[in-house]
Amino acid sequence: MSKDQESLIQPTERSTTYATYLKVSELLELQEPLTVPAQHDEMLFIIIHQVYELWFKQILHETKRAIHAVASDQLLMFSRVASRIKTIQTILTSQVEILETMTPIDFNAFRDRLNPASGFQSYQFRELEYRLGAKEPAYLRFHAHDPKATAILTQALKEPGLYDHFLQLLARRGFALPAELLQRDVSTPYQASEAVLAAAVKIYREADAYYDLYSALESLIDLDEGLLLWRQRHVAMVERMIGNRRGTGGSSGVKYLSQTLSKRFFPEIWDARNWLGDAQYDHSKDTSSTTK
Repeated sequence: MSKDQESLIQPTERSTTYATYLKVSELLELQEPLTVPAQHDEMLFIIIHQVYELWFKQILHETKRAIHAVASDQLLMFSRVASRIKTIQTILTSQVEILETMTPIDFNAFRDRLNPASGFQSYQFRELEYRLGAKEPAYLRFHAHDPKATAILTQALKEPGLYDHFLQLLARRGFALPAELLQRDVSTPYQASEAVLAAAVKIYREADAYYDLYSALESLIDLDEGLLLWRQRHVAMVERMIGNRRGTGGSSGVKYLSQTLSKRFFPEIWDARNWLGDAQYDHSKDTSSTTK
């Protein structure tokens, strides 16, 4: 026996071990393929999507901290948290490659057993959209069968999202945003504002004076772009697997997923790009304050 082995602690039945701390035994019992006779790739499909849900849980955990950071004017903390979320998003996108090691024949061997289950029904992903600020009450009906999911989503729908808190921050920092925007019903879909666009253009053009806000804008667009890249990769993978067939949850499949590519959580930050560079923003529309 080596000296290193001699120094290792021998666990007892009451010890906190790697397996007990991480609930490894319980975790490894959660994969229950449905297909009979068993199809080899169904295990891969289950594990990949369970891992997605774990990462969604972590992203939600970080998003709630990001909201607190913005609400309390801690923009350095917000940038750190956003950087972590962006890194996780990169992993989410790269995991699609693992799914693509299945052939369409492999997938279709067990796909029909999934009906009517669909990734569309992930309440954690829907909560993430709500927490970021994309509110769409109509989605609640797809979770009416699940009281826990309904309660979580209803709460997230009613509470201000990350973008709502960022707009309040802009107002605190002296940008003149209209009262109807700052006092809007946060449970309804957000409509882009010329005043917010003007503020974003000003921050970008005077980045040295507003550097913390400039960094926050870039962090927000990092998060938005990260979700967009994941959606794009996912759409391509689904088309590769099932072509234009309908989704298992009743959606139009690739056609529906392609429509989600137009989603933008922070629209004015994207629109501000149209006014940078050689283009000149129409300052007659600029209602932002010159306060720095």
